[in-house]
Amino acid sequence: MDSTGYTTLTRQVGLMREMQSVANNIANASTAGFRREGVIFSEHIAALDGPGGSLSMANAHVRHIDLSQAPLTQTNGQFDFAIEGEGFFLLETPQGERLTRAGSFTPNAEGELVSPDGHRLLDGGGAPIFVPPDAASVALAADGTLSADGQLLGQIGLFLPADRNAMTHVAGTLFDPGGPPEPYLDGTMLQGFVEQSNVSAVAEITRMIEVQRAYELGQNFLNQEDERIRSAVRTLSGTS
Repeated sequence: MDSTGYTTLTRQVGLMREMQSVANNIANASTAGFRREGVIFSEHIAALDGPGGSLSMANAHVRHIDLSQAPLTQTNGQFDFAIEGEGFFLLETPQGERLTRAGSFTPNAEGELVSPDGHRLLDGGGAPIFVPPDAASVALAADGTLSADGQLLGQIGLFLPADRNAMTHVAGTLFDPGGPPEPYLDGTMLQGFVEQSNVSAVAEITRMIEVQRAYELGQNFLNQEDERIRSAVRTLSGTS
């Protein structure tokens, strides 16, 4: 394959990654707390042996996480919490601490608030949040202070990754902070609400069509280049 083919092929690989990202966004357009992802394209210059100089190739290995606020839906659930503005809830998982914006929790058998996957919700000091099983009412203040029947239980912590570029999406609505997260003290929490996905299905479908067309153009170009090379080989070899 000549340099033109390599350049186009690297672009095709990047477009395939972007299509996978768009498809995942569409699949999670209704997943509470989900954050849209995109693929960042960059140019990679590779040196060539001989008089060819250099080769420009596309690089699409970096994923961008869209952290913009999503709409809030009122549920009136006393263990449904939503964040307005920046910040993440901190969960304890078998793989380590994870960040999330999905704020639907329930008490487990021990009375600790856990996510739907059973991961414990942590307070500002990294300890689990305990709710008495006989509590008649639970209230959450805007600063995360949680109380049951007027008795203070603790304060739900909000956190930010120390380096946003190091944060990675690991599964579903969970993010690996890429290191110890930092407490965030300026966030606002609401009780009885959950934050929806920040994916716009219409925008993602439009982008899917654009990526598909770009991929088809690249594939047609590769087919034409293949036929051009075959024709040149036939001419040089004297065959028809």
